Amino acid sequence: MNEEKGHVHIINQIADDIVKVFTDIGFEVVSSNEIEDEYHNFDALNVPKDHPARDMQDTFWLATNPASLLRTHTSCAQVRYMEKNKPPFKIVIPGKVYRYEATDRTHEAQFHQIEGLVVGENINMGHLKFALNNFLKKLFGENTEIRFRPGYFPFVEPGIEIDMRRKNGEWVEVLGAGMVHPNVLNNVGIDPKKYSGFAFGAGLDRLAMIKYGIDDIRGLYNGDLRLINQF
Repeated sequence: MNEEKGHVHIINQIADDIVKVFTDIGFEVVSSNEIEDEYHNFDALNVPKDHPARDMQDTFWLATNPASLLRTHTSCAQVRYMEKNKPPFKIVIPGKVYRYEATDRTHEAQFHQIEGLVVGENINMGHLKFALNNFLKKLFGENTEIRFRPGYFPFVEPGIEIDMRRKNGEWVEVLGAGMVHPNVLNNVGIDPKKYSGFAFGAGLDRLAMIKYGIDDIRGLYNGDLRLINQF
């Protein structure tokens, strides 16, 4: 009797591939809870009180006292790690996150991210560019074209966005990054005059869609084995 073997889900596979890129250069893998409080998800990350991400339209708030929520990004795990550890350190954080938004072929209410954080003395933008170039070229190939452009995120300054050229010549945004904002370091008790750092975040779903030519994110979550069995 022939039995069909199971498959590693494509999201788990690409997460494992990316984690290996970073553990090979000395990063530690960190995990954290999917239920968070407002302080670690927003306040400690320098997100303004009036930022639209706090609205019900973007966040799944839970009926608890004090207020809690389903984390909107994995960046809150950076805060919790920094509260308990002193520099230098290098970490990556894969995990599921949640946004209260309508679903379509490029958006889901649940998806996966991977975050990276490096903090130490004399960390600069050159270290960030090296790490991201290494990451994307290991994942997509040595001939991958990458460009860096300015971007804004409350928890980094300066912030950048990274685009990658696809085979059809189109540029597509693949992740956001920047130097850790001094306010974030202050919030976790790390002296920004002595230490600096960089952080980056990427959507695993988007990276999987680009790498494997998947045109609808919903196919990653609807349980259709015709998609999973291809990989």
